Amino acid sequence: MANAERSPDEAAATSDGAALARGWLESAPFVAHLGIRLQKMEPGRAVLAMPFNDSLPTIGEVVHGGAISSLVDTAAATAAWSGAQVPERPRASTIGLTVDFLAPTRGQGVTADARVVRRGGTGLCVCEVSVAADDGTRVALALVTYQL
Repeated sequence: MANAERSPDEAAATSDGAALARGWLESAPFVAHLGIRLQKMEPGRAVLAMPFNDSLPTIGEVVHGGAISSLVDTAAATAAWSGAQVPERPRASTIGLTVDFLAPTRGQGVTADARVVRRGGTGLCVCEVSVAADDGTRVALALVTYQL
């Protein structure tokens, strides 16, 4: 059913990308497994944190790059949806993810700050993500291409 056929409340609920992103973050099992939490969301930007826990290290207390990459991907998806209108049949996919690791993260959580760099008319969204450890050390920079 098109938005024109829905009540105003239903249309607003399904057209708000930020609401969709919040719902996804609250219900996604993998996001919960990693302990990822939303700290801030505004149109075109999302800040997400992943606290340190014993399941994140790869060796000793060094946080696994895959966990950081998952945080990057989740933050970029949240930023992409935060300023978007939800289509009638939403679909989404990460189509490109490049992460450059700048320093190891040892025994502390990380925060990703994702910003939309460019939004295309076909739903293609390019995001830049900066990741810092709890002590402020910048640990990764990433570029993510996301299809809404």
